[in-house]
Amino acid sequence: MIIGIAGSFGSGKGMVADYLVKQKGFFHFSAREFIFQEAEKRGLSRDGGREVLIPVANDLRAKGGPAFIADALYSQAVENGGDAVLESFRAIAEVERLQELGGVVLGVDAAPEIRYERTVARGSETDHVSFEEWRNHETRESNPDDRTKQDIFGSLAASDHVVKNEGTIEELHQKVEEWLQTIA
Repeated sequence: MIIGIAGSFGSGKGMVADYLVKQKGFFHFSAREFIFQEAEKRGLSRDGGREVLIPVANDLRAKGGPAFIADALYSQAVENGGDAVLESFRAIAEVERLQELGGVVLGVDAAPEIRYERTVARGSETDHVSFEEWRNHETRESNPDDRTKQDIFGSLAASDHVVKNEGTIEELHQKVEEWLQTIA
């Protein structure tokens, strides 16, 4: 089974992926890592965070097609064999492509205030921003009229199922487990 993860900033996408890897034996393929590797090939530094990721991802989609990243991750998963989680889809075309290929997409979301608190708590360099700046980043990644760019909320809406992650990690794991039972 191949599961894609979509979701908003700080929603818990990584926690879901970790659960699937550690508890269910899934292999993990990261869109973020894939894009960073491409950025490094272009001589760009990871230190730029989203300011590097967004233009590289948009360029990959513009040149390779709107589902380029999904196709690349899916190919890696198939070559690897076994169950895989592909984290995280940012464009509607990526979600739709995985669904066309027989995969399922789980969306993860929470209230903005909760997600912001989690994002700041992560403590990564790119996460030291005000709530207003953080919301502006989300807005910049919402491009419903251009399938070659990110549309995080459109991707979330196109998911096969969405879990609300506004409680404990254990509650999130339980929601994922219940969802897995419906698709098994």
